[in-house]
Amino acid sequence: MSGIPLNIDFQQICLHLLNFTLLFAGLYFLLYKPVKNFMTKREEEYRIRQDTADEVLQKAMDAKSEYEGLLAAAEQEIASKKKTAAEEMEQYRRTREKEAEEDARKIVTDARDEAKAVREQIVDGARKEITEMVEKAAEKILLSEDVSTTYDAFLEAAERSVPDGES
Repeated sequence: MSGIPLNIDFQQICLHLLNFTLLFAGLYFLLYKPVKNFMTKREEEYRIRQDTADEVLQKAMDAKSEYEGLLAAAEQEIASKKKTAAEEMEQYRRTREKEAEEDARKIVTDARDEAKAVREQIVDGARKEITEMVEKAAEKILLSEDVSTTYDAFLEAAERSVPDGES
């Protein structure tokens, strides 16, 4: 061992470097590359799952927006139909009220006409009765032999029918 200071054997160092390089290359191909491929595949799988989840979430958000729009449109339609129904009901109420007023006027007019006709019948009947009574009285007076007796009887009957103090 001549000339090598500190007992360093370069051949041994080179062999160790060669062993280390072979070990590093073997581990790289046996462990690092498969692990790296596994991790890449796993990242890709998670990215695909995330993309799928994002698409599903976006579809759900779109569907939610669509349903909210449909719900708002339905609520507007319901409000519009309620307003229309209220207006129709008010118009129907007014129409029925006018018809009822017209019916009431017709009933009152018919009742007045009927009352007038009944009154005229009663007045005509009373006139006929009075005429008949006058005719009978005149007939009795004319046929009676003693006119003064009949006249006195008439006056007495008239005095009896008039209460005291009015004559």
